Amino acid sequence: MSQEQQQANAQTQSKQDYVDLKVGKHDLFFKKPYQILYTLNDFLLGLWFLIGSICFYFEGSVKTWGVTLFVVGSVQLLIRPSIRLAHRIHLKNYYREEYEQQQK
Repeated sequence: MSQEQQQANAQTQSKQDYVDLKVGKHDLFFKKPYQILYTLNDFLLGLWFLIGSICFYFEGSVKTWGVTLFVVGSVQLLIRPSIRLAHRIHLKNYYREEYEQQQK
């Protein structure tokens, strides 16, 4: 498709349609850094819950550390969807800016 045809198509599309189409086509390009964050978060989450579970076999301050690690793991469970949401927002903003540049 030529540059002129792309511009004509972009002008007939709404900004949201353009952004949604581009996000779907190029999602993998932007995914790598977020996949790394997501995997690192999952690894640490599993580690905290494993260590926390082992700490429950003992009494006293070791058990307190176990509870603390469970709380940290629970917070990381909230981080998982936040990483995914940040990825989608970053991707949409990138293509929104690209759309606006094409309109100039």
